[in-house]
Amino acid sequence: MTKTYDIAVIGGGNAALCAAITAAEQGAHVLILETAPKAYRGGNSRHTRNFRCMHGAPLGPLIESYGEDEYFDDLIKVTGGKTDEHLARLAIRISEECLPWMEERGVRFQPSLSGTLSLARTNAFFMGGGKSLVNAYYRTGEKLGVDVHYEANVIHLELDGDQVAFLDYTHERVTHRIEPKATVVASGGFQADTDWLTRAWGPAAENFLIRGTPYNRGVVLADLLEQGVNSVGDPTQCHAVAIDGRAPKFDGGIVTRLDCVPFSIVVNKNAERFYDEGEDVWPKRYAIWGRLVANQPDQVGYVIIDAKSLNLFMPSVFPPIEANSLAELAGGHGDGCNFEDEDRFSHALRYAHQAVMYGFLLCFA
Repeated sequence: MTKTYDIAVIGGGNAALCAAITAAEQGAHVLILETAPKAYRGGNSRHTRNFRCMHGAPLGPLIESYGEDEYFDDLIKVTGGKTDEHLARLAIRISEECLPWMEERGVRFQPSLSGTLSLARTNAFFMGGGKSLVNAYYRTGEKLGVDVHYEANVIHLELDGDQVAFLDYTHERVTHRIEPKATVVASGGFQADTDWLTRAWGPAAENFLIRGTPYNRGVVLADLLEQGVNSVGDPTQCHAVAIDGRAPKFDGGIVTRLDCVPFSIVVNKNAERFYDEGEDVWPKRYAIWGRLVANQPDQVGYVIIDAKSLNLFMPSVFPPIEANSLAELAGGHGDGCNFEDEDRFSHALRYAHQAVMYGFLLCFA
């Protein structure tokens, strides 16, 4: 017999868990419907490692202060002004309350990691990363009596005006229909659905590597849109970072991200530089490079650094390709970059440096 629930929460990541915990703390009987198996629960939150937090004085692992206006200015640098200022400032102000709230519910923090570009003042790092974050929330939810169904696939939300009247889902090969008093949709976007990405981005999307969960396919989002629920924003907007080209199609996670860009020269497959790598160290360099690479031929870029820079950033899980000269690197000897125009490659690097590069060279595809 299907239980009766006050609140149904669709999704199993940070937003879903915070909603479920908050409702349960107010006495509600809550059900979480998580598409992923238990071992892969947590959505993209499983791959996070920190969050940015406003604070007027030292707070937890955060040093000094990081005020509302500075936070907002950093946000504007990334969005180019395409930001709802009222909502942005509201979220920024509330972020100061988040860290103690999270600690009270079992989340543990640590000082910023070495090689993270001086984030000790702005970003609070989770001890154990995103997996520990979601595990802490699940433990808290369990203590509060929250039920969780893993590998639960929501089929349909039946709407009655602006309310969800019924929720249909499958779990353990059985179809269920429940009638919660309220439904929270926190099941992520559609970045794991290549066809949907292609409709927004064109053929380039077929080459995208999704470092996050393969379970964010936008099923519930599509169901709501088909029923006339209003959409907001631009479907081409995304949190896109540069990741190692050797990463798997899905679920590579934070360890595939390339943090070496500010210390490098980046070229596309035609050996052409296409952006100022040192324009900004943080936060802009992190947030824009996925989109920049997505606009290059075959969605490929090469990050070239010298040996002196190796200890200045968090490395990718994949080892760099090494060469003893520009010619060796460009010519594809061994696992090199193999540019068709080696002269153009050499010119691009020498022009950028205005000097001969010493030491061995490394390439991250």
